[in-house]
Amino acid sequence: MRAPFHSVEARAPGKIILAGEHAVVYDRPALAVPVPSVQARVQVRRAPAGFTLRAPDIGLTAALDDLPPAHPLRRAVDLTQAALQAAWPPLEVRIASSIPVAAGLGSGAAVTVALVRALAAFVGRALPPRQVNALAYEVEKLHHGTPSGIDNTVVTYARPIRYRKSRGWQPLPVARAVPLVIADTGRAAPTREMVLGVRQRWQAQPARYEALFDAIADQVAAAQAALAAGDLPALGQALNANHALLQALGVSTPELDALVNAARAAGAYGAKLSGAGGGGNMLAVTDATHQPAVAQALRAAGAARVLCTTLPPTP
Repeated sequence: MRAPFHSVEARAPGKIILAGEHAVVYDRPALAVPVPSVQARVQVRRAPAGFTLRAPDIGLTAALDDLPPAHPLRRAVDLTQAALQAAWPPLEVRIASSIPVAAGLGSGAAVTVALVRALAAFVGRALPPRQVNALAYEVEKLHHGTPSGIDNTVVTYARPIRYRKSRGWQPLPVARAVPLVIADTGRAAPTREMVLGVRQRWQAQPARYEALFDAIADQVAAAQAALAAGDLPALGQALNANHALLQALGVSTPELDALVNAARAAGAYGAKLSGAGGGGNMLAVTDATHQPAVAQALRAAGAARVLCTTLPPTP
């Protein structure tokens, strides 16, 4: 396949789960939204020879053939090549990301989506979103073991979604702007280990954990209704209840709980951990007036990074 471009670039946003993590693995619904203020960026350009991947954020410079087949970047390139039925010319691929790694913000999914799209664009192709999503899901298995599919879906489509593993995704209506504050504990979130831990506890006590998953699904429904109605206090209540259930699942930590409590004390409507737990991020829903104070309270409580963003209303 002839490559008509000298250089192309593709980007993909971060993401955050509003409600439903862990239960989503067991076919309950979850809500997730893109975070475009952080993103992965992939540049593909012609090279004199070979196929080189450069990802300075993770200290990687390697020839493609030197990476093992199960390496996520190698897997993404190989899957894209098979989908395109392409023969790569000599290439240099540069990967950069402002999304914190292992923090629950979808860094792996964003890199994969941007990489797939950049490689396709370089050879003059545009893979449909459904195919990009499917390829990214295959790579997510390397990151997470048994992923729900929510990360790659919200990153691929870059819009708020309601996701259920057995039914796919649907657009998530948002009636009014939702100010959010996202704070990172500074401790990596071991997603694979946290998911495995929940699975082991579910296997040991299936009735208890099924009841917890059902209760999380109820809070997802409450959060969805609050977003549709533009009711931020009700959204905050649903997030608070979801956090208590995640504590019961055993995936929160003292650091996450301290940040959640600090956000609530500073005037947030509600706050919860987001993602796998064990570290990583939490989020708070607030209003525009209290957003700076909540951010400052989170910094004072020890957050390594704080990001203020706003979920816009959907058309």
